[in-house]
Amino acid sequence: MKKLLIRICIAVVILVILGVVAVCISLDSAVKRGIETVGPMLTQVEVKLDSVSLSLLSGAGKIKGLLVGNPTGYKTPSAIQVGVASLSLQPSSVFSDKVIIKSINLQAPEITFETDLKGNNLSKILSNLQAATGGSNSTNQNAGGKNGKKLQVDDFLISDAKVHVSVTAFGGKSATLPLPEIHLTGLGQGADGITPAELTKVVLQAIEKAAVQVASTAVADIGKDASGLTKGLSGTATGTVDKVTKGLGGLFKKN
Repeated sequence: MKKLLIRICIAVVILVILGVVAVCISLDSAVKRGIETVGPMLTQVEVKLDSVSLSLLSGAGKIKGLLVGNPTGYKTPSAIQVGVASLSLQPSSVFSDKVIIKSINLQAPEITFETDLKGNNLSKILSNLQAATGGSNSTNQNAGGKNGKKLQVDDFLISDAKVHVSVTAFGGKSATLPLPEIHLTGLGQGADGITPAELTKVVLQAIEKAAVQVASTAVADIGKDASGLTKGLSGTATGTVDKVTKGLGGLFKKN
């Protein structure tokens, strides 16, 4: 009898372990599938992800190989690439209406800021996001996450990022500069939380604002290095590099 009880206990433990593993695997694939499905609906650009790993025991997780493409008409291959992003969440909140994420850290992302001096790729993605979540039909509401889970993100950090500035008015001349650290806190801490679309918008706005400031410096650097830089510019971009730089500084104010 004793041996039978021991065997039953062992079998129960094995089943529990297998159950936890199955839940973790299905959760990882569900998060990956959700990002790759809802992301393009919101942004109208390609969104790809290599893998997601999340532990329901510790709440620690990693996202690898995130790629956010560029809107139609832009020539650079992507807007944002993130090799590794780490996160920490409250495990019990995964099964509630509001997922509590303690921290997210995007480590060394590669951001491309492509501009024709009248607009930029990041601004266009933000416009697409606004259009996708601002409508009144059910498709837009579902895409915006209004009827789904809400989030709370206590700490969102983007560190060691680089910005590749590409100016199409200068024949695609480019420069790469470091992006200052972006640190957001207390997102969705109210009772209603924040939707994934709202979180995406807040983060993209912060990235674009920082990228515009860096781009102004980059244009001046390009002007020093490129010969004949100011030749053949369009009517809105004629003048000196200093005028172009001022124009770049006004891009974010238009949004």
